[in-house]
Amino acid sequence: MATHRLYYDDSYLQNFEARILTCEPGATISGPSGPIPSWEIILDQTAFYPTSGGQPHDIGLLAEANVLDVRDESDDIVHIVDQELASGPVKGCVQWPRRFDHMQQHTGQHLLSAMFQERFGLPTVSFHLGAELCTIDLRGPEPSSEILQGAQRAANKAIFEDRPVTVRYGTADQLAQLGVRKDVDRQGILRAIEIDSADLQPCGGTHVKSLGQIGMVLVRRVTKVRQDWRVEFACGARAERLATADFQSLRDAAERLSCAPDEIRVAIDKALSERDVHFKSLRAALQQLAEARAALLISSAPTRPDGMRIIAEVLHDTSADLLLPLATEISKAGATIALLAHEETGQIAFAQHPSAAKDMPALLKQIFEKYPGKGGGTRDFVRAKLTSPQDCHPAITQAATLL
Repeated sequence: MATHRLYYDDSYLQNFEARILTCEPGATISGPSGPIPSWEIILDQTAFYPTSGGQPHDIGLLAEANVLDVRDESDDIVHIVDQELASGPVKGCVQWPRRFDHMQQHTGQHLLSAMFQERFGLPTVSFHLGAELCTIDLRGPEPSSEILQGAQRAANKAIFEDRPVTVRYGTADQLAQLGVRKDVDRQGILRAIEIDSADLQPCGGTHVKSLGQIGMVLVRRVTKVRQDWRVEFACGARAERLATADFQSLRDAAERLSCAPDEIRVAIDKALSERDVHFKSLRAALQQLAEARAALLISSAPTRPDGMRIIAEVLHDTSADLLLPLATEISKAGATIALLAHEETGQIAFAQHPSAAKDMPALLKQIFEKYPGKGGGTRDFVRAKLTSPQDCHPAITQAATLL
């Protein structure tokens, strides 16, 4: 016996009565305090919407049991609950805030998809209703900012007109004659959602009765997903929260940049330009410091009987950015090897003049056997980071000893 779906005819139904046909033990599920047992209940009729068509399931109560999940399994709707219930009559209650939010998002998606397709020739190929944001995937050329704003503007105009939203039933042929947006290859009577003068779309989801109840549609951004374009959007209370948070972030950023919100783009461009100038100046200063310090270290390093000089140093109270240019400058001197580390970060760099003829990756591997870390490089230059910065001093000492 197929479960009668009460939400098909009345998405606003919150409380209902039904009969429990079966209640079977289900899989263990994760609860707030750990794994808990569950039961799978099938009713003769239900107002609970199962996960389907991009829309998440409802939650609520069956008697005293919490409805944790709702699944569509062929003709049956399976309710996953946290208590065993006896067969017979039962009262159900759908959690309304979650249901109404889903109704706003889903109807908003139908409207937005219709605007993208009718006005800009971009059909929707998938829909996802997330916990914070919703997405639709559009097929075709990349939608520009003007297209995104145009679809949003057209959708909100229809919302402000408070156009009616109705449920229609008919065969695939009958719906096709009425101008359905997406053809369905299914037999029998189908359910479709009609937005007056805007859209007719086969759908089994829950929807508002008129567009005014959506409140508003807010289009966020578009990203490339395989061959399609994913558009993020939100409706109703979600759109209000996001718009408020967006403006708060904009205002906070403007305050930090000491400008008005409408001047933030110019202020950011200025800050980025100044950052680039400072970065170039810092690199030049670090290079000069590396050259000067390398010359000092080389001049004070003793020459071994084999003609090589080994400079082993652990840098502290200085920028880690000095490590690599200093190692490079030291290794420019003939038959010289630099074994350097940065005390605060655990970064290390081994560099040699090619005439030193040692194997830096092999040396690094030996160090990692006692002092764990990650890194690598070429025969003459390796860079790495030790797991524990406290190992810098003994690691550099061991590297010098191994050489």
